[in-house]
Amino acid sequence: MTQRKPSPPKTPDVEPSRLREGLPFPLGATWDGLGVNFALFSANATQVELCLFDATGEVELERIALPEYTDETFHGYLPDAHPGLIYGYRVYGPYDPQNGHRFNHHKLLIDPYAKQLVGELKWSEALFGYTIGHPDADLSFDERDSAPFVPKCKVIDPAHTWGHDHRLVVPWERTIFYETHVRGISMRHPAVPEAVRGTFAGLMVDEVIEHIRTLGVTSVELLPVHAFVNDQHLLQKGMTNYWGYNSIAFFAPDPRYLASDKIAEFKEMVAHLHEAGLEVILDVVYNHTAEGNEQGPTLSMRGIDNASYYRLMPEDKRYYINDSGTGNTLDLSHPCVLQMVTDSLRYWAHEMHVDGFRFDLATILGRYHDGFNERHSFLVACRQDPLLRQVKMIAEPWDCGPGGYQVGGFPPGWAEWNDRFRDTVRAFWKGDDGQLADFAGRMTASGELFNQRGRRPYASVNFITAHDGFTLHDLVSYNDKHNEANDEGNQDGSNNNLSWNHGVEGPTDDPEINSLRLRQMRNFFATLLLAQGTPMIVAGDEFARTQHGNNNAYCQDSEIGWINWDLDQDGKSLLTFVKRLIKLRINYPILRRGRFLVGHYNETLGVKDVTWLAADGSEMTTEQWEDTQGRSLGMLLDGRAQVSGVQRAGADATLLIIVNAHHDGVDFTLPEVPQGMGWRGILDTFDAQAKGTRTLSFNSTYYVNGRSLALFELEHEDDA
Repeated sequence: MTQRKPSPPKTPDVEPSRLREGLPFPLGATWDGLGVNFALFSANATQVELCLFDATGEVELERIALPEYTDETFHGYLPDAHPGLIYGYRVYGPYDPQNGHRFNHHKLLIDPYAKQLVGELKWSEALFGYTIGHPDADLSFDERDSAPFVPKCKVIDPAHTWGHDHRLVVPWERTIFYETHVRGISMRHPAVPEAVRGTFAGLMVDEVIEHIRTLGVTSVELLPVHAFVNDQHLLQKGMTNYWGYNSIAFFAPDPRYLASDKIAEFKEMVAHLHEAGLEVILDVVYNHTAEGNEQGPTLSMRGIDNASYYRLMPEDKRYYINDSGTGNTLDLSHPCVLQMVTDSLRYWAHEMHVDGFRFDLATILGRYHDGFNERHSFLVACRQDPLLRQVKMIAEPWDCGPGGYQVGGFPPGWAEWNDRFRDTVRAFWKGDDGQLADFAGRMTASGELFNQRGRRPYASVNFITAHDGFTLHDLVSYNDKHNEANDEGNQDGSNNNLSWNHGVEGPTDDPEINSLRLRQMRNFFATLLLAQGTPMIVAGDEFARTQHGNNNAYCQDSEIGWINWDLDQDGKSLLTFVKRLIKLRINYPILRRGRFLVGHYNETLGVKDVTWLAADGSEMTTEQWEDTQGRSLGMLLDGRAQVSGVQRAGADATLLIIVNAHHDGVDFTLPEVPQGMGWRGILDTFDAQAKGTRTLSFNSTYYVNGRSLALFELEHEDDA
């Protein structure tokens, strides 16, 4: 197909004296107190028109051609413009998909640097740069105006009275993540007023924050809050892209989460959480955008400079590289795309006081054309940036591309979601064969993956559940997924859940099954919170919320996806148990050591940091490690082991953790430890109410019930 030339730009409908040249930086629309500077990057466009709208965003008032082009940036300055101005862009250039160019000035485009959006996307064929149904498909050119259907950008006044608020710096060793959804946590909470449910204002209600604070976690991790697009096929079925992994503007909070229509609402929420001692972590999606593949709409970057923003097939630039699995992949090897992403991160960290980021499909952010490279310019930029290197950076270390699984492969300074912890711990407590050695590795922060280059145990972010998959309740209640409500024939969602219904699929009145399920939930929580590394809890799991077997609630902006705060007795009991566990983790520093536990004998101190014990109290043998039927293990954490690189004995408590995934109980011989006089029971998942036992003497036996975990503290003569 021959390249289509753009129509000549219209003469700007504006007084010559009113428009000024402006500056090519900063990018976006920036109010300086006197006017607004507009700057838009495009390496391949021929002209950019700034389109101004009325306050509703529905009536286009005028178009102004940006007068200057400097270093691949179009720019201009309006001296009489103020915050509240509604705008968008039309970008001229070649429509030549086979060479990667998809300019179409009939399509109104969202500024990638927009700080606020107004209105919502209304699906229409006019949104597409090509004519749907045309014989040439996406090679055709559509001349319909998309402005009536696109969200508009809004110039903001960034001023905000923060008072004494600042980003928190919770030490990694003390960090416990609490993953939640802005809508999901507040939609059914009885203390949240109806008018603000599902918004940032709803999350800052005292009762919501108090629950999180008293639970004992340190960091609230929010599913994506960047402005995102609801997929057309979901809206047609009466559903939405509930999770929000479909971003379209990396600087703007999604308008649906603003009860006040003011971005200050987000800042106020952050301040309230900080006041409660809680960090704010954002789940961010920089690997792709909502524009999809070559058949997707033209909403922003595709129409601004498709060939620069996206990774295209080298042999045919009509098509997109799809390492994200969602149709397109942002090209962070391009310096201006890299700048956009790092500018976005700095904006949220500096202007919005966010304390850290969890990166969706983070492997993509470190990809060059030949694969993942831990020295990718993005990863290097984050490490050397004076602001970003101070905030928490957490990778989801996989994507859909070749070599995309990179758990343990990110550079120093990064933490990573450790799905091996999830899978091993699930399989172990389910009773699968051959899990014992792997389980021991997960309890010591997966040192075989992370104990290198000076990385610390906290680099392993441990989790049993996440937003994607079964809730903890459903993990112990269903063998199979039940995603019928998603209207995809139950074909969506993972089939590899490592779940177990304990005899009945779904709800049951059988008291023995319900008791065992509750104990297994306690086992999972105890494993998560007593293991080395950084634990992550999913909101609602602490009181056994259910999604009724749905393991892919991405489209369920409904009671399936929302947290039910009406707790039954089992939920209240589990909540009490989880709070107790978190207090134990806080009170015993040896559970969150800054050094990997390796099990080597320290000749100088005469101690091992961790010793693995068989049921008879002796050290595990190679034969016992290799026994595929082995399901019981003791983990002795010696508080005398050195805490830092300084060769000096520690003064922490010495703990003994005993796990038993057998269906039968095990008589476990309690080992003798120097400088101690016996073992005091602290916790047993078989009896959630037990508050401790009398001191048991060395070499006595403790009956560890089937499918349970017990925790002991070494008692000294001084303690007695």
